[in-house]
Amino acid sequence: MTIDYSLDYAQKLDNQDPLAPMRAHFGIPKQINGEDEYYFTGNSLGLQPKLAREYVIEMLDAWQQRGVKGHFEGDYPWLPYHEFLTEQSAELVGALPEEVVMMNSLTANLHLMMVSFYQPKGIRTKILIEEHAFPSDHYAVESQLKHHQQDAESNMLLWQPRADEELLNHADLYQILENHGDEIAMILLPGVQYYTGQVLDIKTITEKAQAKGIIVGFDLAHAAGNLVMELHNWQVDFACWCSYKYLNSGAGSVAGCFVHQKHVTDTSLNRFAGWWGHDKSSRFKMQNNFKAIPTAEGWQLSNPPVLSLAAIRGSLDTIKIAGGIKELRKKSLKLSQYMIDLINQELGNSIRIITPQPDNERGCQLSLMVSVNGLDGKTMFNNLEKNGVTTDWREPNVIRVAPVPLYNSYVDVYHFVRILKECLS
Repeated sequence: MTIDYSLDYAQKLDNQDPLAPMRAHFGIPKQINGEDEYYFTGNSLGLQPKLAREYVIEMLDAWQQRGVKGHFEGDYPWLPYHEFLTEQSAELVGALPEEVVMMNSLTANLHLMMVSFYQPKGIRTKILIEEHAFPSDHYAVESQLKHHQQDAESNMLLWQPRADEELLNHADLYQILENHGDEIAMILLPGVQYYTGQVLDIKTITEKAQAKGIIVGFDLAHAAGNLVMELHNWQVDFACWCSYKYLNSGAGSVAGCFVHQKHVTDTSLNRFAGWWGHDKSSRFKMQNNFKAIPTAEGWQLSNPPVLSLAAIRGSLDTIKIAGGIKELRKKSLKLSQYMIDLINQELGNSIRIITPQPDNERGCQLSLMVSVNGLDGKTMFNNLEKNGVTTDWREPNVIRVAPVPLYNSYVDVYHFVRILKECLS
């Protein structure tokens, strides 16, 4: 099928897009010439929602005007502030409100989850991850194994792509579960593989692993705000995500954590405890007898930074204006398919898309490899940057491009392919 490769057609698609007005809710970085950048790096850092800025300034004003009384006064007092985010955060990942809390950072939350859920016993001592896991996840798993006096090399199982392939094959994972299921204590996998953009089958992986008695956890850094998920219905044991990619809440913003309902009421679960996870009714009695909140909040350690929570509230409210994650996903599939079609049509011999192209196997991100002899991908990445296009480079050889439905347009995609084509020629 031939795609109309014209600016007029891209503008027509934008005119028909019900989410096109959402772009006006964001600050768009500018090029040197004053025009908007072509920003395709929401998979790394999402753009700033105007509501996030507004809510943070409101919080700063409250601090200035009320001092310590801000913990208890105003429309959004600081003491329960994280609770204002719970319902919308739960909707984003398909969870019950009691299963979700915004706290800490992503890797800190993964460690807290492994403290509770990685309990090596007998021959069941191994943790399974993917070979090309995001380095922080690999470090966290390795250090947890060592903390539990387990040899990291023999107790870390790796799910690898097949020879000369970039993508993970689910059949290989299921075979590992068949062969080693009674030795695996826990698996920790991404919802979306950060390098290739491949979406993993969370539901089936969870079913097959739990049938072998394995605890199942997911790093949803590249999935939250990107995919429609049903963590509660899929019976996932735990999951963690950051809020600065597709959730647009600012660099290093507070992360999210999911603990399934079947676990949250078990306050006897081993955990690293802090006072913010203690029973709210007696927290300020200052007694040294920890009583965990029987929800995901029971894994909190310290009172969270409210400025960051304010930015998250602004982002969640912006997503709500757009109609929620299901509406975003509808546009995302159309927008990324438009980019795929244009690249395949106009640059098929020069650019290879390693991200799977079926709808259920990709999110916003497309991972591109330059396949022109004598031209390296890093040079192409730098040339795009010089021409006002912000993408993301990942070693050894991928340009990551994410057309984000909240603020990217079909015209953005048209110009990206046009500039990529010009750089190649």
